[in-house]
Formats: sequence, C-alpha cells, structure tokens
Amino acid sequence: MDSIGRTDAWAEAPSYEHYMGRWSRRIAAPFVDWLDPPARADWLEVGCGTGALTEAVLAGGAPQSILAIDASDGFVAHARSMIRDGRARFEVAGARRLPAADSAIDVVASALVLNFITDRPAALAEMQRVLRPGGLLGFYVWDYPGGGIGFIDAFWKAAADIDPRATALDESRRFPFCTRLGLLALCRAAGLRAPVIEPIEIPIVFRDFDTFWLPFTLGAGPAPGYCAGLADDHRAALKAHLARTLGTGGPVRFRARAWAVKAQRRG
Repeated sequence: MDSIGRTDAWAEAPSYEHYMGRWSRRIAAPFVDWLDPPARADWLEVGCGTGALTEAVLAGGAPQSILAIDASDGFVAHARSMIRDGRARFEVAGARRLPAADSAIDVVASALVLNFITDRPAALAEMQRVLRPGGLLGFYVWDYPGGGIGFIDAFWKAAADIDPRATALDESRRFPFCTRLGLLALCRAAGLRAPVIEPIEIPIVFRDFDTFWLPFTLGAGPAPGYCAGLADDHRAALKAHLARTLGTGGPVRFRARAWAVKAQRRG
C-alpha cells in the first residue's frame, strides 16, 4: 500500500470549499452570536481560510474593521476576491507574528485552525499581545476526540479498517487536546483569564453518497490529502467500504460539534 505521511494540504481554495468551507460557514454564524462581541470593534482573524468566519463577522458582528490573515496565499487570494466589504482586508501572515501593534485590537478570533498551529501557547500569547486590555479572544475547534465531526470520523474509521497505518493520521489521535478539559488546560497554560468553553453543534447532510465522497478525492485537508495520494485500487476499496457502511440509497447525515472558547485579556 501507499506510504503514510502527513497530508495537511491547505492550498486549493475551491477544493477546500467542497470539503470543509461550507460547513465552516454553517458554524461561523452561531459562533459570532455566542461570542457576543462589542459593536464597532477592530477585529483580527487568525487563519481566515476561505473567509467563512470573516463573512459571519461582517454580517453579524458589527465590526468597525477586520484584518483577516492566513499563512496560505491561495486562501487569502480567494477570500479577498470573494469578500468586497470595505471593512475587511486580508494579508498573508502566520499566527506566531501577527501584523498588528501591541494592544491595538478589540477582538481576536480564530476558526478551526488552532489545532494546526504547532506552538499553541505561543500563538495564544501573541493573540493576547495585540489585544487591548479587556479585549476579547475567541476561537473554536472541532471536537475530534469525541467524534464531533461525523463525516471525517467515518472516513478515518473506514480507512483504518483497510490500512491500519491510517490511524496515525486521524485527527482524533493527532489532536487529543480538542476537548473541554484539554482546551481549559491550554487556556491556563497561555494565561487566559476565566475562559468560557461551550459546544456548538450543527447538522451535516449530504444529498447522497457520491456528494459525500467527492470532497475526499480533491486533496485539500488531511483526509482528502490522504485519499488523493492513494493508489487507484486502494482508493476504490476505501470508497466501497464507506458505501457499504453508510449506504447509497439516500441522504447521508451526520452531526458536527465544535468547542468554542472565549476569554478576555487581563487588564
């Protein structure tokens, strides 16, 4: 079988939209509502991807401005082309060196990206650096260990049935901190004061099995990166196994659950 390696491919914005972007949009709006940000705030978004949270902030967060950054120039170019609101601007930058002065931002937010940052305490410290005293920091991650994003969980279980080495790539193994207790420990390590941590859930429905399967073949993200790198016979075996497990006679339904976190910067 094919060699196993890390497959976190984050370059092709249209492929990512098929895989995760549409579900990111579904959960971004309830997150902004839950965050309850102040109106006319200056925002900085870390890891904007294709712009799901950016759009939700502009629609429901009443910002004065939002600077959205991502390390992928392809994602930034896509988000910039799709979002023409004058309050938003986009830059290519990483989480370890945010393009903002000390105490310059009212709200720092991050959607579904913190688990892909290697030094998470350092990234959270950098987010606090740019926040004004009393400023709001909010982020959310999928509940991978709890099977909180069902369609990805189903994919990796099937992949491991065919190739046990795929288990090492499963986000539930890679990101064990994505639980309430794990996030609380992370927040404490980063010096965040009195973090509030709550789940947000959404339904995920694919109209049929082929609609479920297609995004895994496009290469954008850990599971699609793994799937796209398989030999043809291995990929066909994985597809057939999933079809037997999930069925092909109608819609394919899952639930998705994220852990949302918010805290204020110490004064």
